[in-house]
Amino acid sequence: MWWVIAGTRGGASRAKIILFLKERPGNASQLAELLGMDYKTVRHHLEVLLENRLVVKVGSKYAATYFLSPELESNYGTFQDILERAGKTKIG
Repeated sequence: MWWVIAGTRGGASRAKIILFLKERPGNASQLAELLGMDYKTVRHHLEVLLENRLVVKVGSKYAATYFLSPELESNYGTFQDILERAGKTKIG
């Protein structure tokens, strides 16, 4: 989880997506609009989060809704620690 959030350039964007999804599930279009990010950029970050089992997807194509994975839900404190240690507490 450290590498996905703090070890790469896109980590801050992925952290914003996680913080949003913690509050409520959403699709890529909603995330892009509410976070002020480009749709394709959001899709890229969602794919990285999916590959690393930090989010899960329900549905397919444009209507797919994303949720935090059970693994991330049970380790959410670790995610918060990573944000704090990486100096990214101002995200969101």
